[in-house]
Amino acid sequence: MLTHAKRTAGDALTEQIPIVMRAALGPHWEFTADDRHIEVRHPNRGTPYRPPSRPHSWEELLDSLQAGFARAGAARDACLPLRWGRETELTISAVQALDPLLKDGQLRTYRSGFLPQPVVRFTGERDAIGNLKDGFLTSFVNISRVQRIGSLDEYGAILDSWLTVLSQLGFHARHISINGELSSWRRRQVEGITLRFRHLDCTLGDIVLLWNTEHSDRLVVDLGSGLERLAWARTQERWHQLIYGSFAGAAPPATLDAIRTATLILGHGITPAARGAGGITRRVIGTIDRDAARLGVGALVREMYGYWSLVGALRPPWAEIARAMEKEMRL
Repeated sequence: MLTHAKRTAGDALTEQIPIVMRAALGPHWEFTADDRHIEVRHPNRGTPYRPPSRPHSWEELLDSLQAGFARAGAARDACLPLRWGRETELTISAVQALDPLLKDGQLRTYRSGFLPQPVVRFTGERDAIGNLKDGFLTSFVNISRVQRIGSLDEYGAILDSWLTVLSQLGFHARHISINGELSSWRRRQVEGITLRFRHLDCTLGDIVLLWNTEHSDRLVVDLGSGLERLAWARTQERWHQLIYGSFAGAAPPATLDAIRTATLILGHGITPAARGAGGITRRVIGTIDRDAARLGVGALVREMYGYWSLVGALRPPWAEIARAMEKEMRL
């Protein structure tokens, strides 16, 4: 006797997503979809991309994103603390703002709306000798829209409004594509469906529909990209030059990345320790090449301090962070 597998909430949502996306994006897109995969592309995708003649400063780019999200109904909310201390020692994604709703069964979130969230991750792709590939950093600003939604129509509207935000930054729809697997994944008590968006050949980020396995009617959206990756795709500038400016060739890439990350962590008051979040601080500083930093780290710390201060106030002044870093390096 034939039996039929029990339909899940993910199955029902998967079936609706192509319909919702077609309704939200309109007829000016080409859809290729089957039971497993969806791809959305612009019919004029072959036209060349011309970077803007004048790149935005980091502050201008943030301001443009904030204004664009606000026009779409997603006001800026305060960043999460960098010290997390629950499932991860540090904040690794703005989606953690949704933990109460997704993981604890509560009808609330820590934050909602537009979050330019500083995060620390050690999962960036690396080359054969262990250096981070272009487009990846240990610490970056997770540009996110995180919020609870009442229906899949809101999901489609959020995706459509994101394309509008991108167009206001200088990205044209003809160079954007969206693709993903039309199947849900599960991690403990959370399920989701992930679609990724690209600009030309560069993956910019993703939009994730999420729900709690016990409360599938409590839907949330996590739309995420990286501030640095957006700037890279927009300007087509060399990666290390974009991130470090005049410091790009001053030290090995791993050392530059470590000083950048340690500035963020120490700036949030997380001092070196044997374990916990402080253990991550010690681990990061431990990767700094002592010979490359023989003349000190102050100049780059001051530069990175200015960058991180754009998304939230740091506790100690930059000179104190540099001293703490150099003291740890002498141990």
